[in-house]
Amino acid sequence: MSDTSSMENRVVWVDIPVVNLERAQSFYGNVMDIEVFKQDYEGIAFCVLAHSNGNGGCLVVKPDDVGKGILVYFNVNGRIRDAVEKVKVHGGKIEEPIHSIGPHGCRALVTDSEGNSIALHSEVDQ
Repeated sequence: MSDTSSMENRVVWVDIPVVNLERAQSFYGNVMDIEVFKQDYEGIAFCVLAHSNGNGGCLVVKPDDVGKGILVYFNVNGRIRDAVEKVKVHGGKIEEPIHSIGPHGCRALVTDSEGNSIALHSEVDQ
C-alpha cells in the first residue's frame, strides 16, 4: 500500500475472490488497462492490481466466495489491537485474530455487527 492510501483513506485494500486466476488476471488487466501481476506468498498464488499511487487490491483463488462480494480492508493503522477489542464489545465477531500478511503488515478478519465480513488492517501490530 502506498503512504497516501494508508494515511488518508478508510478503505485501503480489497481481496476479490476468483475461480480461475489467469482468466481473472486477464480480465482485470484488460478491462482496467493496468498491470496485474502474479505473486506467491507462503505457497499461495494471487494477483495484485497495480497501485503505486493509491489503494490496491488483489485477486485470490476462493471459488466458494465468488458472488459473495469482495473483502474490504479498513485502515486501523497503529491501533489494530484496540480495534479488534472494540469489535467484540460492539456486537461483532473475530473470525481470524491478528496475523501477519508479510511485508504488508497485519490484519484481523472480523464479522461486523450486521454480519458482513471485513478485514482490519495495520502496517504495525499494535
